[in-house]
Amino acid sequence: MHPLRVSVLNNQLPHADCITIGLVGRGIASSLSPIMHEQEGRRQGLDYHYHLIDFDRLGLDDSQLADVLAEARDLGFAGLNVTYPFKQAVLPLLDDLGPDAAAIGAVNTVVLSGAQFTGHNTDCWGFAESFRQGLPDVARARVLQLGSGGAGAAVARALLQSGVKKLDIFDTDQAKSDMLAQRLRHLLGADVRAVQDVAVAALADGIVNTTPVGMAKHPGLPLDASLIEPRHWIADVIYFPLETALLELACERGCQVLPGGGMAVYQAVRAFELFCGKKPEASAMAATFRKAVAG
Repeated sequence: MHPLRVSVLNNQLPHADCITIGLVGRGIASSLSPIMHEQEGRRQGLDYHYHLIDFDRLGLDDSQLADVLAEARDLGFAGLNVTYPFKQAVLPLLDDLGPDAAAIGAVNTVVLSGAQFTGHNTDCWGFAESFRQGLPDVARARVLQLGSGGAGAAVARALLQSGVKKLDIFDTDQAKSDMLAQRLRHLLGADVRAVQDVAVAALADGIVNTTPVGMAKHPGLPLDASLIEPRHWIADVIYFPLETALLELACERGCQVLPGGGMAVYQAVRAFELFCGKKPEASAMAATFRKAVAG
Protein backbone atom coordinates (compact mmCIF):
# COMPACT_ATOMS: atom_id res chain seq x y z
CA MET A 1 0.00 0.00 0.00
CA HIS A 2 1.24 3.49 -0.83
CA PRO A 3 1.70 6.07 1.95
CA LEU A 4 -1.51 7.95 2.75
CA ARG A 5 -1.70 11.09 0.63
CA VAL A 6 -4.47 13.25 2.07
CA SER A 7 -5.70 11.28 5.10
CA VAL A 8 -9.36 11.04 4.05
CA LEU A 9 -10.10 8.71 6.98
CA ASN A 10 -7.78 10.37 9.51
CA ASN A 11 -5.17 7.65 9.01
CA GLN A 12 -7.63 4.89 9.99
CA LEU A 13 -7.79 1.82 7.80
CA PRO A 14 -11.22 0.28 7.09
CA HIS A 15 -11.90 -3.34 7.96
CA ALA A 16 -11.10 -5.65 5.06
CA ASP A 17 -14.53 -7.31 5.14
CA CYS A 18 -16.65 -4.15 5.21
CA ILE A 19 -18.08 -2.09 2.35
CA THR A 20 -16.49 1.36 2.48
CA ILE A 21 -18.00 4.23 0.48
CA GLY A 22 -17.25 7.95 0.43
CA LEU A 23 -18.77 11.21 -0.79
CA VAL A 24 -16.31 13.62 -2.38
CA GLY A 25 -17.22 17.30 -2.57
CA ARG A 26 -17.21 20.69 -0.88
CA GLY A 27 -19.54 21.94 1.84
CA ILE A 28 -21.12 18.51 2.32
CA ALA A 29 -21.35 18.37 6.12
CA SER A 30 -25.16 18.33 5.95
CA SER A 31 -25.35 15.53 3.39
CA LEU A 32 -27.88 12.80 4.14
CA SER A 33 -26.19 10.28 1.86
CA PRO A 34 -24.35 8.59 4.77
CA ILE A 35 -27.49 7.85 6.76
CA MET A 36 -29.46 6.67 3.70
CA HIS A 37 -26.71 4.32 2.56
CA GLU A 38 -25.71 3.02 5.98
CA GLN A 39 -29.24 2.32 7.17
CA GLU A 40 -30.07 0.48 3.95
CA GLY A 41 -26.82 -1.46 4.32
CA ARG A 42 -27.75 -2.47 7.86
CA ARG A 43 -31.26 -3.39 6.75
CA GLN A 44 -29.67 -5.81 4.30
CA GLY A 45 -27.24 -7.20 6.87
CA LEU A 46 -24.15 -5.54 5.38
CA ASP A 47 -21.17 -4.06 7.21
CA TYR A 48 -21.52 -0.82 5.26
CA HIS A 49 -19.72 2.44 6.07
CA TYR A 50 -20.17 5.76 4.28
CA HIS A 51 -17.72 8.62 4.86
CA LEU A 52 -17.80 12.31 3.97
CA ILE A 53 -14.63 13.48 2.21
CA ASP A 54 -15.20 17.22 2.43
CA PHE A 55 -12.47 19.21 0.69
CA ASP A 56 -13.41 22.26 2.75
CA ARG A 57 -13.11 20.47 6.09
CA LEU A 58 -9.89 18.71 5.05
CA GLY A 59 -8.36 21.90 3.66
CA LEU A 60 -7.75 20.33 0.25
CA ASP A 61 -7.26 22.08 -3.06
CA ASP A 62 -9.30 21.01 -6.10
CA SER A 63 -6.06 19.79 -7.68
CA GLN A 64 -5.86 17.06 -5.01
CA LEU A 65 -8.87 15.20 -6.39
CA ALA A 66 -6.58 12.62 -8.00
CA ASP A 67 -4.87 12.05 -4.63
CA VAL A 68 -8.23 11.46 -2.96
CA LEU A 69 -9.21 8.87 -5.57
CA ALA A 70 -5.83 7.16 -5.25
CA GLU A 71 -6.11 7.01 -1.48
CA ALA A 72 -9.64 5.62 -1.68
CA ARG A 73 -8.30 2.89 -3.96
CA ASP A 74 -5.39 2.14 -1.63
CA LEU A 75 -7.71 1.97 1.38
CA GLY A 76 -10.01 -0.53 -0.31
CA PHE A 77 -13.07 1.66 -0.90
CA ALA A 78 -15.80 -0.04 -2.93
CA GLY A 79 -16.93 3.25 -4.41
CA LEU A 80 -17.34 7.00 -4.20
CA ASN A 81 -20.15 9.41 -4.78
CA VAL A 82 -19.03 12.68 -6.34
CA THR A 83 -20.77 16.01 -5.91
CA TYR A 84 -20.15 19.73 -6.43
CA PRO A 85 -17.70 20.83 -7.78
CA PHE A 86 -16.17 17.60 -9.10
CA LYS A 87 -18.77 15.86 -11.30
CA GLN A 88 -16.97 16.84 -14.49
CA ALA A 89 -13.47 17.35 -13.09
CA VAL A 90 -13.36 13.66 -12.15
CA LEU A 91 -13.83 12.45 -15.75
CA PRO A 92 -10.16 12.39 -16.87
CA LEU A 93 -9.20 10.53 -13.69
CA LEU A 94 -11.37 7.49 -14.49
CA ASP A 95 -10.52 4.32 -16.39
CA ASP A 96 -13.96 3.72 -17.87
CA LEU A 97 -17.43 5.25 -18.09
CA GLY A 98 -20.83 3.60 -18.02
CA PRO A 99 -23.10 4.50 -20.93
CA ASP A 100 -25.11 6.92 -18.78
CA ALA A 101 -22.06 8.91 -17.70
CA ALA A 102 -20.55 8.85 -21.20
CA ALA A 103 -23.73 10.28 -22.70
CA ILE A 104 -24.19 12.95 -20.02
CA GLY A 105 -20.56 13.96 -19.65
CA ALA A 106 -20.70 14.00 -15.85
CA VAL A 107 -20.18 11.46 -13.07
CA ASN A 108 -21.67 11.29 -9.58
CA THR A 109 -20.88 7.64 -8.80
CA VAL A 110 -17.51 5.90 -9.10
CA VAL A 111 -17.21 2.15 -8.63
CA LEU A 112 -13.79 0.84 -7.61
CA SER A 113 -12.91 -2.67 -8.75
CA GLY A 114 -9.31 -3.55 -8.04
CA ALA A 115 -7.31 -0.65 -9.45
CA GLN A 116 -10.06 0.34 -11.90
CA PHE A 117 -12.28 3.41 -11.55
CA THR A 118 -15.57 3.25 -13.46
CA GLY A 119 -17.79 6.32 -13.55
CA HIS A 120 -21.59 6.27 -13.64
CA ASN A 121 -24.32 8.89 -13.50
CA THR A 122 -27.32 8.16 -11.28
CA ASP A 123 -28.39 11.83 -11.10
CA CYS A 124 -30.25 11.65 -14.42
CA TRP A 125 -32.48 8.75 -13.40
CA GLY A 126 -32.76 10.21 -9.91
CA PHE A 127 -34.13 13.54 -11.15
CA ALA A 128 -36.38 11.90 -13.76
CA GLU A 129 -37.95 9.62 -11.14
CA SER A 130 -38.44 12.51 -8.72
CA PHE A 131 -39.96 14.65 -11.49
CA ARG A 132 -42.26 11.81 -12.57
CA GLN A 133 -43.62 11.43 -9.05
CA GLY A 134 -43.53 15.03 -7.85
CA LEU A 135 -44.73 16.99 -10.90
CA PRO A 136 -46.53 14.41 -13.03
CA ASP A 137 -48.96 16.72 -14.84
CA VAL A 138 -47.11 20.00 -15.34
CA ALA A 139 -46.78 21.73 -18.70
CA ARG A 140 -43.55 20.85 -20.51
CA ALA A 141 -43.64 22.89 -23.71
CA ARG A 142 -40.72 25.07 -22.63
CA VAL A 143 -38.41 25.00 -19.61
CA LEU A 144 -35.61 27.27 -18.41
CA GLN A 145 -32.73 25.50 -16.70
CA LEU A 146 -30.24 27.47 -14.61
CA GLY A 147 -26.77 25.93 -14.62
CA SER A 148 -24.88 23.64 -16.97
CA GLY A 149 -22.38 21.94 -14.67
CA GLY A 150 -22.32 18.30 -13.64
CA ALA A 151 -25.79 18.27 -12.10
CA GLY A 152 -27.10 20.44 -14.94
CA ALA A 153 -25.91 18.03 -17.61
CA ALA A 154 -27.78 15.14 -15.95
CA VAL A 155 -30.94 17.14 -15.25
CA ALA A 156 -31.10 18.55 -18.78
CA ARG A 157 -31.04 15.05 -20.23
CA ALA A 158 -33.67 13.92 -17.72
CA LEU A 159 -35.95 16.84 -18.59
CA LEU A 160 -35.78 16.07 -22.30
CA GLN A 161 -36.40 12.38 -21.67
CA SER A 162 -39.35 13.38 -19.47
CA GLY A 163 -41.14 15.16 -22.31
CA VAL A 164 -39.83 18.73 -22.27
CA LYS A 165 -40.17 20.02 -25.84
CA LYS A 166 -37.90 23.08 -25.70
CA LEU A 167 -35.11 23.60 -23.19
CA ASP A 168 -33.31 26.90 -22.59
CA ILE A 169 -30.09 26.69 -20.56
CA PHE A 170 -28.57 29.70 -18.80
CA ASP A 171 -25.14 29.74 -17.20
CA THR A 172 -22.90 32.61 -16.18
CA ASP A 173 -20.23 30.70 -18.13
CA GLN A 174 -21.66 31.00 -21.64
CA ALA A 175 -19.14 28.54 -23.09
CA LYS A 176 -20.36 25.80 -20.73
CA SER A 177 -24.03 26.27 -21.59
CA ASP A 178 -23.18 26.41 -25.30
CA MET A 179 -21.29 23.14 -25.03
CA LEU A 180 -24.09 21.37 -23.14
CA ALA A 181 -26.78 22.59 -25.54
CA GLN A 182 -24.72 21.46 -28.52
CA ARG A 183 -24.10 18.05 -26.92
CA LEU A 184 -27.81 17.48 -26.28
CA ARG A 185 -28.79 18.56 -29.79
CA HIS A 186 -26.26 16.12 -31.21
CA LEU A 187 -27.15 13.18 -28.95
CA LEU A 188 -30.92 13.55 -28.76
CA GLY A 189 -31.85 15.77 -31.70
CA ALA A 190 -33.56 17.95 -29.09
CA ASP A 191 -34.62 21.59 -29.24
CA VAL A 192 -32.05 22.97 -26.79
CA ARG A 193 -30.30 26.31 -26.79
CA ALA A 194 -27.99 28.27 -24.54
CA VAL A 195 -29.49 31.63 -23.60
CA GLN A 196 -27.74 34.78 -22.40
CA ASP A 197 -30.60 36.25 -20.41
CA VAL A 198 -32.80 34.62 -17.75
CA ALA A 199 -35.62 36.93 -18.86
CA VAL A 200 -36.68 34.06 -21.15
CA ALA A 201 -38.36 32.79 -17.97
CA ALA A 202 -41.32 34.84 -19.18
CA LEU A 203 -41.78 32.25 -21.95
CA ALA A 204 -41.20 29.16 -19.82
CA ASP A 205 -43.65 26.78 -18.17
CA GLY A 206 -41.11 25.75 -15.57
CA ILE A 207 -37.75 26.78 -14.11
CA VAL A 208 -35.16 24.34 -12.78
CA ASN A 209 -32.20 25.38 -10.66
CA THR A 210 -29.10 23.20 -10.97
CA THR A 211 -26.64 25.83 -9.72
CA PRO A 212 -25.23 25.81 -6.16
CA VAL A 213 -27.01 29.10 -5.42
CA GLY A 214 -29.37 28.38 -2.56
CA MET A 215 -27.07 25.98 -0.71
CA ALA A 216 -26.16 26.91 2.86
CA LYS A 217 -22.71 27.85 1.58
CA HIS A 218 -24.11 29.84 -1.38
CA PRO A 219 -27.27 31.57 -0.09
CA GLY A 220 -29.59 33.62 -2.25
CA LEU A 221 -31.66 33.34 -5.42
CA PRO A 222 -30.31 32.08 -8.76
CA LEU A 223 -32.46 34.60 -10.67
CA ASP A 224 -34.33 37.81 -9.98
CA ALA A 225 -37.42 37.31 -7.84
CA SER A 226 -39.54 39.36 -10.24
CA LEU A 227 -39.23 36.61 -12.87
CA ILE A 228 -41.10 34.02 -10.77
CA GLU A 229 -44.80 33.93 -11.65
CA PRO A 230 -47.62 31.87 -10.08
CA ARG A 231 -48.07 29.95 -13.36
CA HIS A 232 -44.52 28.57 -13.20
CA TRP A 233 -43.53 25.26 -11.70
CA ILE A 234 -40.16 25.43 -9.95
CA ALA A 235 -37.67 22.64 -9.28
CA ASP A 236 -34.41 22.73 -7.35
CA VAL A 237 -31.73 20.03 -7.09
CA ILE A 238 -30.40 21.36 -3.77
CA TYR A 239 -31.57 19.50 -0.69
CA PHE A 240 -29.60 21.10 2.10
CA PRO A 241 -31.50 23.18 2.91
CA LEU A 242 -34.50 21.27 1.60
CA GLU A 243 -36.47 24.49 1.15
CA THR A 244 -34.14 26.88 -0.64
CA ALA A 245 -34.85 30.60 -0.95
CA LEU A 246 -36.03 29.87 -4.51
CA LEU A 247 -38.57 27.27 -3.39
CA GLU A 248 -39.71 29.42 -0.46
CA LEU A 249 -40.40 32.30 -2.84
CA ALA A 250 -42.09 29.98 -5.35
CA CYS A 251 -44.42 28.65 -2.65
CA GLU A 252 -45.29 32.19 -1.61
CA ARG A 253 -46.19 32.94 -5.24
CA GLY A 254 -48.41 29.84 -5.46
CA CYS A 255 -46.15 27.84 -7.80
CA GLN A 256 -45.98 24.06 -7.86
CA VAL A 257 -42.54 23.08 -6.56
CA LEU A 258 -40.18 20.12 -6.61
CA PRO A 259 -37.52 20.09 -3.85
CA GLY A 260 -34.18 18.36 -4.37
CA GLY A 261 -34.92 15.62 -1.85
CA GLY A 262 -36.45 13.26 -4.39
CA MET A 263 -33.42 13.41 -6.65
CA ALA A 264 -31.17 12.88 -3.62
CA VAL A 265 -33.06 9.73 -2.66
CA TYR A 266 -33.33 8.15 -6.09
CA GLN A 267 -29.75 8.83 -7.15
CA ALA A 268 -28.73 7.14 -3.88
CA VAL A 269 -30.97 4.14 -4.64
CA ARG A 270 -29.25 3.54 -7.96
CA ALA A 271 -25.77 4.23 -6.53
CA PHE A 272 -26.27 1.74 -3.67
CA GLU A 273 -26.94 -1.04 -6.15
CA LEU A 274 -23.86 -0.13 -8.18
CA PHE A 275 -21.68 -0.14 -5.07
CA CYS A 276 -22.68 -3.47 -3.57
CA GLY A 277 -24.64 -5.35 -6.24
CA LYS A 278 -27.75 -5.60 -4.08
CA LYS A 279 -31.07 -4.00 -4.97
CA PRO A 280 -32.12 -1.52 -2.28
CA GLU A 281 -35.64 -0.79 -1.13
CA ALA A 282 -36.37 2.70 -2.44
CA SER A 283 -39.24 3.27 -0.02
CA ALA A 284 -37.01 2.44 2.95
CA MET A 285 -34.30 4.86 1.79
CA ALA A 286 -36.95 7.55 1.21
CA ALA A 287 -38.33 6.99 4.71
CA THR A 288 -34.85 7.34 6.17
CA PHE A 289 -34.41 10.59 4.28
CA ARG A 290 -37.73 12.01 5.46
CA LYS A 291 -37.02 11.09 9.07
CA ALA A 292 -33.56 12.70 8.92
CA VAL A 293 -34.95 15.90 7.40
CA ALA A 294 -37.65 16.07 10.06
CA GLY A 295 -34.87 15.93 12.65
